[in-house]
Amino acid sequence: MKKLIIPFLISFLLIALAGSTQQFINSGVIEFEVRVNNHRLFGDGIFAEMIKDKMPQFSTTYYKYSFHDNKSVYKFDRFDERSRVRLFMNENIEDNTWFSDYVTNKFTDQKFVFDNTYLLTGELMKIDWKLSPNESRQIAGFNCRKATGVIFDSVYVFAFYTDEITISGGPMGIHGLPGMILGITIPRMFSSYIATKVQLDVDSKAVVPPVKGKKKEAEELKQNVIKVSKDWGTWGQQAIWNIFL
Repeated sequence: MKKLIIPFLISFLLIALAGSTQQFINSGVIEFEVRVNNHRLFGDGIFAEMIKDKMPQFSTTYYKYSFHDNKSVYKFDRFDERSRVRLFMNENIEDNTWFSDYVTNKFTDQKFVFDNTYLLTGELMKIDWKLSPNESRQIAGFNCRKATGVIFDSVYVFAFYTDEITISGGPMGIHGLPGMILGITIPRMFSSYIATKVQLDVDSKAVVPPVKGKKKEAEELKQNVIKVSKDWGTWGQQAIWNIFL
């Protein structure tokens, strides 16, 4: 009997020790590499053909996601100058800031829209997620599981999240999975967001809402933008998604 009990106890202790070494992170800074297929984004038509030869097919931009105490700030960090797109509609993206409070389910975003800077508030978007536990990949050294969600009623999002980072967040306003989203692909927006590195120290005083801009409810501004862009076709739809994501 002792011969059976001792090996069992040893195995139990080894499993317990292995489990105790798993790291759970609740504050830090994540760098995201954002890659966009500009030629696909602008689609077809006269306007698209006029500007395609003035831009690289792909552009890369880097953002920082700082998180602490179930709150986060996502904001521009730098361009990849080799692929930077220099057009009027993205000259002020450096000022865009997303602040999310995952406890109150509220956001405060600073957005540049149609020559004005707005301070937008509202509830975090509701995303219907379907988990795919059998699909996984490594991102920035973390084992991530796949999930599929829908935003703006019909736009599919393919995400990879890790439960080793306990905050239920992600880039921009995307959130709601049992852990941190480290990878996103949005085919209809021809874009991808991939974490390149994670650091465990963060200045908690920096994880605060932005304060610059005209105060406005996000939903109210969204309805105004929809009215203005109703005749813009595919480009108008893309603009709305980019502004309010």
